[in-house]
Parts: sequence; C-alpha cells; structure tokens
Amino acid sequence: MLVPLKNPSPDIKNFKEIMMGEKTSSAVPLMEYLVDEIVRKHIGEKYLGQKWVEYDPKDLKTQEQYWKNYIDFWYRMGYDYVRLELNIGFRSKSRIGKDTAGLSIGERSWAEETEGVIKNWEDFETYSWPNADTFDYSPFEFVSKNLPEGMGLIVSHGAGVEENVVGLLSYQGLCYGLYDQPKLVKAVFQKVGEGILTYYKNLIGLPNLVSFFQGDDMGFKTATLLPPKVLRENVLPWHEEYAALAHQNDLPYFLHSCGNVEVIMDDLINKVRIDGKHSFEDAIIPVTEFKKKYGERIAVLGGIDMNVLASFSEKDLRSYVRRTLEICHQGGRYALGSGNSISNYIPISNYLSMLDEGLRFNGRK
Repeated sequence: MLVPLKNPSPDIKNFKEIMMGEKTSSAVPLMEYLVDEIVRKHIGEKYLGQKWVEYDPKDLKTQEQYWKNYIDFWYRMGYDYVRLELNIGFRSKSRIGKDTAGLSIGERSWAEETEGVIKNWEDFETYSWPNADTFDYSPFEFVSKNLPEGMGLIVSHGAGVEENVVGLLSYQGLCYGLYDQPKLVKAVFQKVGEGILTYYKNLIGLPNLVSFFQGDDMGFKTATLLPPKVLRENVLPWHEEYAALAHQNDLPYFLHSCGNVEVIMDDLINKVRIDGKHSFEDAIIPVTEFKKKYGERIAVLGGIDMNVLASFSEKDLRSYVRRTLEICHQGGRYALGSGNSISNYIPISNYLSMLDEGLRFNGRK
C-alpha cells in the first residue's frame, strides 16, 4: 500500500493544466470533493501520527491545530490541493436518524422535505438572513497561508443555490410555491444567490487560491429535481455569475451536482461555462461514458461509484478502478476520486485501495 505518502510531491500547477486541457499526461491526478471528518480522524490517528483535536470556535490554538491536521491529511493522501467549504449560515430544518455506518457518528441528518422555515412573506421578512460580509473567513486565511509547497486551495460554499432554497422552503414547499407563491420563491432564490456570490467575492485574493468547486445537487436518478425551465430561470444564472467571477480571476469553476442532469448539461457547459463536472453514479451514467461524451469539453472529476466503494472486495475494486483509469485517462482532463465523497460508510481499506491503485497507475511503486 502506497498511501499515505511519506514524501508527497504536490503540483497544483500540473493539476490545473491537466484539468483545463492545457496539457495531457499519462499520469492521473487524485481529487476528492469531501472526506467525512470521522474518516479523517481515523486515518489521521492510525496512519498519519496526528494528535486529533476537536474544533473549538472559542480557542484559537485548537482551531489552528485542527486546520494543520486538515491540511496534513490532504497533503499526505496525495492530493495537489486542499478543498475547504464553509457555509455562511442559511438556517434550515433537518430530519435526524440513527447513523449505522461503520464509523458511526451516532446520528445522521437529512433535509426536511415537507415544511421549511419560510412558508410565507412574514417568514421571509423575519428570517435572520446571513451576512456574507461579516462572515468569519479566518479558516480560509489560515489554510491558504499554511499550505505545503506545491499545493493550492480550492474553495466552495457549503451548499449551493438550489440546495439552500430547498432547505429554506422544503422540497414540497418549493414545488407548491413555484405555482402558489412564485414571487416569494423568486425572492428566496435571489437572497441565497446574492449571499453566495458575495461570499465568493470575499475569497478572491487569498494566497494560493486556485479554483471554485461549488456543489449544488440538482437531480435524482432519472431527472432533475426541478423542471429545467425553473433551473434555467432561478439556479443556473447564479452559477453563471460564480463561474464568471472565477474566470475573471483566472480560476477554474468546477461543479458537483448529484443526480441525472443530462437535460441541462449543454447549459452547464455552454452558458454557465463550468470547467469540470463531479458526482457520478453508474445507475445514471458511468463516468467512463460521461468522459467519452464530454471529456473533450470539460474536466471529468472522480466517478468511482459509491456502491462499488462501499461493497466491492479489494480485488474487484482495484479492477474497477484500473479499468476506469485506462479509459478516462485518455486525452487528459480526468482526476481520480469517488463518485460523490468519502462518507463514513466507505470502508477505509477501500478508500486507501482506490488511491493506491491510482498511484500505481501513475508509476509510484
């Protein structure tokens, strides 16, 4: 097993050039969207020799040690960047259930589907809207200034436009509201979109900043969660704004979006102008097929199916990863990683095997 690496050699310039199609390489960079904290804790203590500390918002020394561990994780696992996302604080409702994963955190939360915190104009007016200008950006500042040589910082807002609106109105409330209260729905989209845009504007100028990598789950297994017309009017224009801001500052704009978004892919590429797409599921479209279809136009990020990562034996997983690499590395613009994220139900051994297979493919034996 090659990971964690004893002598990492991150090269964010190389990563960016490959993703943007500025160069081709037989080597495939590693990438990941999110790694659950409990996974980072387990790997940090068992493999990296870290002394784990919980984040304490009132203790600066604890915060700094937490972020040092965070940086060290991405560095030692072989990534060229640290991805960091925070949320300015769109308060919403959640459903709570028992977490039965291997590395359980006790409870798991889901978005409340039937009743949001905003149901009418009175709720809208009295809601405590977060202020992106007074948000605490110090974690970004600390991480950006303490990266190992060769690494970059990729940033994101913790949830996207559609996701936050669904959180505020609930999915059911949003669907009804599109017909019963369209002006209210429009106003909520406007508030959320503006808040995230201001957030990104305030991140411009950070040392070692190399990309925006925003998440916004817009689909499910067979279609988009909202009609394409609604997405084109209320969601995609905001992503277009974020992408334009990124491009004005020589930063790629990557998008994570779960579900079947095939109907808006041309919008995402030609109008929003995303530079890369993340989140793939074999039941929707295998990453190998997506790469063949769109790989000449945008970067293809990750794609190792979550069911495969969660349930395959090491032998079968390695075979699956190797086949994916052999197909997707052709022509460049591909980075190896999960189809979604490294959640706490992914066996640690399988996560490490995926990374190990990628490093072996790149000749690091």
